Amino acid sequence: MIASVRGPVAALAPDTAVVEVGGVGMAVQCTPNTLSGLRVGQEARLATSLVVREDSLTLYGFADEDERQVFELLQTASGVGPRLAQAMLAVHSPDALRLAVSQGDEKALMTVPGIGKKGAQRLLLELKDRLGEPAAAPVGARGTGAAGTSSWRDQLHTALIGLGYATREADEAVAAVAPQAEAAAAGGATPPVPQLLRAALQSLNRSR
Repeated sequence: MIASVRGPVAALAPDTAVVEVGGVGMAVQCTPNTLSGLRVGQEARLATSLVVREDSLTLYGFADEDERQVFELLQTASGVGPRLAQAMLAVHSPDALRLAVSQGDEKALMTVPGIGKKGAQRLLLELKDRLGEPAAAPVGARGTGAAGTSSWRDQLHTALIGLGYATREADEAVAAVAPQAEAAAAGGATPPVPQLLRAALQSLNRSR
């Protein structure tokens, strides 16, 4: 198992970082929150989890060991694969997930794209004794309500800067996708940062 990678960041994409390790570029799938802390050309260390399938080897990267551990624990629940586990960590911090499970908060889990009411109820039941208690003070999702509006804007702006765009370009891209994010928030959902990042990049490509 590849437990971590360390080296200069060679490239960044909306859901992937390429880290050079011993002259080899390792493509690592990451959440927008993790990607926002990386910069091309700078040294990075990511905790990683290697997912092996018959037709693929996929490396998932995390900002710290706690995120990786939660990522792997989430997949012990039925119906949760690596992509859904990563989506859960894109919306919630590890402690926010622990808090939601410990409190039986199905609405918090339903803010994750791909999780409905029945799925949330099943996850609460299966994960109850697996994730443990929150280690830090209680925190919410990586964004709900007014705080969520600030959170998605900050995450998106930081991710765009990390991808090499100028501050002005990042500001324009965030403004371009704001109606999409506000529509999601109005419907009671957390603005989906990965989808917003893709839409923002499309708007930047059209403007060039």
